[in-house]
Amino acid sequence: MTEQYDLIIVGGGPIGLACAIEAQKKNLRYLIIEKGAIVNSIFNYPLYMTFFSTAERLEIGDIPFNCLAPKPGRQEALEYYRNIHRYFKFSIHLFEKVNQVLKLDNKSFKITTDKSSYEAKNVIIATGFYDIPIEMNVKGEELPKVQHYYKEAHEYAFRNVLVVGANNSSVDAALECWRKGANVTMVIRKNEINNRVKYWVKPDIENRIAEGSIKAYFESNITEIEANEVTIETPNGKVVIENDFVLALTGYKPDLTFLEKMGIQLSDDELKTPNYNPETMETNVEGLFLAGVVCGGMQTHKWFIENSRIHANMIVDYITSK
Repeated sequence: MTEQYDLIIVGGGPIGLACAIEAQKKNLRYLIIEKGAIVNSIFNYPLYMTFFSTAERLEIGDIPFNCLAPKPGRQEALEYYRNIHRYFKFSIHLFEKVNQVLKLDNKSFKITTDKSSYEAKNVIIATGFYDIPIEMNVKGEELPKVQHYYKEAHEYAFRNVLVVGANNSSVDAALECWRKGANVTMVIRKNEINNRVKYWVKPDIENRIAEGSIKAYFESNITEIEANEVTIETPNGKVVIENDFVLALTGYKPDLTFLEKMGIQLSDDELKTPNYNPETMETNVEGLFLAGVVCGGMQTHKWFIENSRIHANMIVDYITSK
């Protein structure tokens, strides 16, 4: 028989966990389904990443996040959210991927995964945005030396590394690789480092570029990637440089196709903003809710942990009020 729930939460990141906490408080029969490890996106962050937010802004469930440093890092966040699970003992299935969410005639939902199927009166989609990289769509992007995710600098030491982008992940990777001995070049579409780069890091990268330690091509784009070199279109014409690795840290996007298959309407513009009620987080599909970063569509900088924790209360309060 298909198991039935009051609520199924798709995604076991911090916001999915926050939704589960609120569901527990209201005695809802719920289940979190997560395709990877608990807080899988944070697990896949660079090893030495430091959050922009302070620890208290990453807290959920009124459980303190104790941190000695001014800003917590990846390891501390993983420890915190593991402890959250130890405390609340979530009903959660890890390493189980949701393939389909289908509205049934009785107004409940059938949730089909790669392991089983479930039925729920309500569904929350809290899948974040970190799983699908935004590709450059240039010749040679499929080569093994092109990476859309960055873990640590060691493998790039003493090599010619090209970093694409000027956001936090790009800047962190460029600085770490340079400090480990890599010859680092940056290709940046705009004419400056992104203003959203962490305020304590931005002067560092700007000074390294100014002194020539890191080469940067502004208002430029890669046009072709080959085994041992990369071609860059710059304001001063075409440049070809020697290259061993390309870190194409050009950002990530939610699985918009997954949302559309559930019947969620997206805006017709390039932002692809999902249709939802900002007071209840319910989408145009009754009983189907969005929480966290996924609400922003392509505007992945709009929502993050500290300002979307409230989605959990909003959704569960609305569900229990009906």
